[in-house]
Order: sequence, then C-alpha cells, then structure tokens
Amino acid sequence: MGSVFSTKKYSKEELEMALNKVKSIVSSTPVVVFSKTYCGYCRRVKDLFKQLGASFMVIELDEERDGDELQSALAAWTGQGTVPNVFIGGKHIGGCDSVMEKHHRGELVTLLTNAGAVTINSA
Repeated sequence: MGSVFSTKKYSKEELEMALNKVKSIVSSTPVVVFSKTYCGYCRRVKDLFKQLGASFMVIELDEERDGDELQSALAAWTGQGTVPNVFIGGKHIGGCDSVMEKHHRGELVTLLTNAGAVTINSA
C-alpha cells in the first residue's frame, strides 16, 4: 500500500501533541486526506475526490515539519501506518483500497454528501 511511516521513536509528549493536532484537524474538517506528495495511491484518492467535486483538505506529511510525528500518531490512533489515510465526517475510512471500494459500491458520494463535502448536483 502507500508510504509507510518512519521507524523513529518519539517521546510520549511528542506523540500526544501530534495526536491532538491530528484529531483537531479531523474533527474540524469534513474530509481530510493525510498524504505524501510522491505517493501514487494518495494521488488516486485526491484525483477521485476532485473528479467527484468534493471539497477536502490535504495534509502532505512529507512537507510538514512534524509530518513523521503526525504519521506515527495516525498509526497509533487508527492502526494504519500508511498513506493515504482518509477521514470523512470525522470517521476513519482507511486508505486507497477502502476509498475505491466504497466508490465502486456506490457508498462514497453518500459519505461525502453527508459530510457536507459534495452536493448532489456536483457528483
């Protein structure tokens, strides 16, 4: 799957700060994609959301000063250490395969609509 998180060890305080930041972003934004600029799986998800006309926030972990800490915090919180790491309506959706599966089953637009990220007319 996507890019794997760093094996660097972080202090409890560093991880706690990163987790608080991640949870704050997820709770205040309808759709969030934690991504890396060079990740093809991330690109697929972002392209799909654009195609669907969804508004979403992208956090490019490889461009964030604390990106490795954020990815480690995401792994601790969700059990998923790879990107993309996608949240819709505050709920963890998973990675590229999970997003694509929901799209193919016809569930993704409903999730995006319920989160306020897409209107029925734009899908």
